[in-house]
Amino acid sequence: MSDDITQLLRSHRQGDRDAFDRLLPLVYEKLCAMARRQLNRASRGQTLDTGVLVQETYFRLVEETGVPWQDRGHFFAICARTMRRILVDFARKRQALKRGAGEADVTLEPDMIVLSDEQSVLLLSVDAALTNLAAFDARLGQVVECRFFAGMTEEETAQAMDSSLRSVQRDWMRARAWLQKALA
Repeated sequence: MSDDITQLLRSHRQGDRDAFDRLLPLVYEKLCAMARRQLNRASRGQTLDTGVLVQETYFRLVEETGVPWQDRGHFFAICARTMRRILVDFARKRQALKRGAGEADVTLEPDMIVLSDEQSVLLLSVDAALTNLAAFDARLGQVVECRFFAGMTEEETAQAMDSSLRSVQRDWMRARAWLQKALA
């Protein structure tokens, strides 16, 4: 299956838009798991629809035929980054409208995703810290996206980043320490 995913990604990169449609059934469950993980972190205790996040991710990526997809791991890392950006964009909109206290919650899709003001602030803080980490060391930022946002194992992260397992383990430790200090 991993080879099928990689082949479909290569076909998509070469301009075959149908390849991405054939890819979706192979990766849908993993994308839903990633979306659930991100939504749980972003909005504890809320009833949310992971399907909306997966669909929005799909719509953003399907148009990107020039992405140099490397393999399955690289694909999921980019999906995690895209999901994070969608949630951060949503949180920014939420914060921009925050001044209207007592108004109805703002949603990505009607009645689908709801973040409280506190959750929006937390998500934006984490995003700012991760952006600063990536500016400090892009590799550490990639490790966090793979491990935290995509839910990849250390082995999967090493494969996605074309790196050794030990390097990923060291980078993961450094990144967590850096983020803890930045968020303290």
